[in-house]
This record gives sequence, structure tokens and C-alpha cells, in this order.
Amino acid sequence: MKTAPVISAQNLNIGYRTGGDGLKCVHHNLNIALHAGELTCLLGANGAGKSTLLRTLSGAQPALSGDVLINGTPLSKISRHRLSQSIGVVLTDKTAIGGLTVREVVALGRQPHTGFFGRLSSHDNAMVDDSLKACNITDKQHRYMASLSDGERQKVMIAKALAQECPIVLLDEPTAFLDIVSRIEIMSLLHRIATEHHRAILLSTHDIEQALVLSDRLWLLSRESGLTTGITEDIILSGSLDNLFHHTDIHFDPLHGSYYPTVQHDKTIVVDCKDETLLHWTINLLNRNGYGAAFDLSSPCSVILHIKARNEIIWQHDNEVATLHSFEELTQMLQKR
Repeated sequence: MKTAPVISAQNLNIGYRTGGDGLKCVHHNLNIALHAGELTCLLGANGAGKSTLLRTLSGAQPALSGDVLINGTPLSKISRHRLSQSIGVVLTDKTAIGGLTVREVVALGRQPHTGFFGRLSSHDNAMVDDSLKACNITDKQHRYMASLSDGERQKVMIAKALAQECPIVLLDEPTAFLDIVSRIEIMSLLHRIATEHHRAILLSTHDIEQALVLSDRLWLLSRESGLTTGITEDIILSGSLDNLFHHTDIHFDPLHGSYYPTVQHDKTIVVDCKDETLLHWTINLLNRNGYGAAFDLSSPCSVILHIKARNEIIWQHDNEVATLHSFEELTQMLQKR
């Protein structure tokens, strides 16, 4: 049974003031539904309006028209204090908190419940402990923020939002500037928090491959097409990702979940390969060298490749047959043609 969304909007217009009474509408008539227990990833090109949408949903800037509803209540009717108990926001910007310990930063998340000068109760300290544990940084709680890596600092900011005890968490590019290991850790952590703590988590990201693996829903935002939303697999299989970036030189490969440059070629080689991984990387090599791949052995191509293994590649050219022992040797054969 589908639950009611924790954030919703109908016919929402978002944008910003340009000075005086001028308004710049970035998107209009957006329909939105964000659900508890799900990780939702917001994807789009630079300048598509992702940050504007996040700021509007968090109440940091007003909508041009239409209402954002938080559990059915218009955002404009929610006090700032109550809003801070409803929505946690994690930004990419580095803040000047290097002189605070990890535990002190996470404890700041309790401010909406204690007040700025409030003392932490046993419940508050328990929430801090739980948040540190959930983000796997308990052993770092007494370290200073300045001593942490970027990935560790991001985990601390997520723990702070978790300690805030908000049902909704919005994150703007939480994996920007992180290495691949840290990106996977952060995305896996966010999905686990959404599921185990029943939070509604929405994040903007350019890390499309991880988003396709770990997000429950996708929001695709583009200036040309507006907002497209749905379960991740429905979005992938519908072909919507091929229209996310309006650029004719790239295309989305739904089999491997990645974007690739569109290959221009006037030469074709027939490929005979039963192994999906070998086939993928054989096509990759051919494309990079200006060749297209065909798969019908009766095609009128002069060269057929029989890929048995990485070190067993049979090159068949008319009556000539050669066994190649690496993709490097295959590259050399292609370059001779």
C-alpha cells in the first residue's frame, strides 16, 4: 500500500528574483511526491535547476507560485522552528567548523529540540550516539573536524542531519569531490538510513552510476523536459535517461547503466562472443578505434572476431585466421587496417 508523500506539490513554479520586481522562472508546473523510507536521486545537467528545486523544497527560498506541502501542511504556514524539526539539509559547501570535534558537530543537530543554549538531555545524547553509530563514525567522535578526510566530514554532516531527528533529509551534491570508495560508502549509507530509519531522503548528484544502483526513485530535471519521476527501473527502461542531456554526441546504455559518446564509424566488424563482459569490452575497443560491431555471422563483413577469452581472440579475415593473445594485439591488428 502506497503511503502519503511527506513532501508534495502540484503545479509548482520555481525560480528567483532578478532585481526589483523581476522574476526568473526556472521551471513551471512541477508535480512532486517524496516518500518516507525511500532514497530519491535528483539528476540533471549543470544549470538545470536542481539547487533551485532543493532550496524551494527546504524553504530556503519561496516558490514563485504553488504550494510545497509538508505532510499536507503548506510550507509557508510552518514556523522556522517547526521546519527545522521537519527537514534536515546537508550542503556541499565546507563550513568553518574545523575547531569542533565530530561529536560536537553531530550534537548541533539537536538544536531544534534543545534551543541554541540548551543542555543535552540523556535522550539527546542517545540520539547523538545512535547517529554516530548509524554513520559508522563512533570511533572518530573525539577527533577534530579539521583532521578528517572529505568523505569522513560528509559522514559527520549526515550524522548531524540524522541527529536532528527530521523525517526529511535534503542533500545537495553530497558525493561531490569524493573518491569512488567514499562515493559508494556515502550513497550506501544514505540508502540504509532511508530504509532502516524510515526517512525520506532526496539528494542531487552527478554520480549517475551509483544513483541507478542505490536510489529507489529518480527525479530527472531538464530545462527542456521539466521533471520526470518514477521508480528507478521504470525510468531506465522507459528511455527517459536518453533525453536527460540534450546532446546528440552522447547516449545512455540501459544494459550497463552508463552514458557513452555516440560512435561515428564507417567500418564494421562481426563479433562472435558468448561472454557478456568480454563482448562489452570488445565493442568498447572497436568503437574507440572507429569500428562498429555486427553480430550476424552471415553479414558481408571481411573480418570476424571470435572472442573465446581475454587471451584467445580469433581473427578471421577471408581465408586468413590468426590467434591473438591480448586486446593489445587486437588493437595493433585494427591499426594496421
